[in-house]
Amino acid sequence: MADIGGGVAAPKDDVWLGTDVLHSAAAEAAVRDDRAGAVSTFVGTTRGTFQGKVVVRLEYEAYEAMAIKQLSALCATVRAKHPAVLHMAVHHRLGVVDVGQASVVISVSSPHRREAIEACHFAIDELKATVPIWKREVYADGSTWKANCECAFSAKKSAPPAVQSGATG
Repeated sequence: MADIGGGVAAPKDDVWLGTDVLHSAAAEAAVRDDRAGAVSTFVGTTRGTFQGKVVVRLEYEAYEAMAIKQLSALCATVRAKHPAVLHMAVHHRLGVVDVGQASVVISVSSPHRREAIEACHFAIDELKATVPIWKREVYADGSTWKANCECAFSAKKSAPPAVQSGATG
């Protein structure tokens, strides 16, 4: 951790995008700080059903260079809104994410729980609205690319219909 003078550690952001399995403990370790009275962590996982359909897996793709840039910008945005944040970790999975596995982990440390919880909540909403990551839901009877309707760079303001593909083998 970088010292910014007087023994105070500089804020650090740990952003990661890749195909390895995510572990919340790694994100939480990245934000540990003796000044923190709270660490709030959000873990988004693949659920087994969606709207009555059996989910087999999720598949994530990203414009990786832009996504990393946007993840870093996301941390700056969170800090601007929640200045008490000490450190942040934002990890997002790409590729195949099986049912029960994590696709995103966000950890935030701050002196008090309210700031950490609110910053974590704001961060996942901002991630969905600003980071170019796309999700394909694979069901037992076919698959659907999910349009990121929340994304600020999307031309559509309302939810477009999901794009269906045929059954997968």
